[in-house]
Amino acid sequence: MFSRASDGTAYEFIGSTDNPTLVLIHGLGLCRNLWEPFLPELSRDFSILIYDLHGHGNSTPVPKTTNLTVYANQIKLLLDHLNIPEATLVGFSIGGMINRRFAMMFPETTRALAILNSPHNRGKEAQIQVEERANSVRIQGPTATLDEALKRWFTPEFLDEKEDYKKVCQWRELVDPESYAQAAWVLANGVRELIAPEPPIQCPTLVLTSENDTGSTPKMSRDIAGEISGSELIIVPNLRHLGLMENPDLFCNHLVRFLNQNTL
Repeated sequence: MFSRASDGTAYEFIGSTDNPTLVLIHGLGLCRNLWEPFLPELSRDFSILIYDLHGHGNSTPVPKTTNLTVYANQIKLLLDHLNIPEATLVGFSIGGMINRRFAMMFPETTRALAILNSPHNRGKEAQIQVEERANSVRIQGPTATLDEALKRWFTPEFLDEKEDYKKVCQWRELVDPESYAQAAWVLANGVRELIAPEPPIQCPTLVLTSENDTGSTPKMSRDIAGEISGSELIIVPNLRHLGLMENPDLFCNHLVRFLNQNTL
């Protein structure tokens, strides 16, 4: 059962404020339920805050134009609402952009970061492609690019053998169309303000992506890690963008090890 903050954000807080807090940030067109397979392991040592981005899941649409600052402030409002002074932020895809922006805006509140399958400087050609996809979403709606996206996000074997990918389709149908279009534009363009971050990000950071993620490539993750002093870089083999759904245990194992070493 979820609660609702004053700005309409739907959230769940699992645990006690006596334990270190993890904030788990889902990706574009998804919702907080993305993290369900991670909760049994992560909640052993941490309190967990999961929530829906504006206009996703059970959260109400944002009443103004979104950007990374708006999404970072959404988290800060939740932490203040729960009287949590410090947290580690785990972000997937656009979530890994949001947690970087949060760390730049609120360094005193950021214990550590985990940046999972998140984009960075794409280069001119790839940047044009992602902007075209964002434009098509505004014209045609949230499901316009979904069929092709599933092929980029999961291995063929997973799509043939498993049914879990259908959750992505169900979550996409929950999204407010305008909120989705705005978030897609932030995903496309927000990377520009994260390149060579200023102020620099200085907290312990894990940067992880999948070997065959075409939207958040190993090179992008290497570039992110190269701009954050002391960060750890992991490239998991074979998987694609939503590898954390295809093999959650693998991702959770890397995450738990990093958290145990840097946040407890």
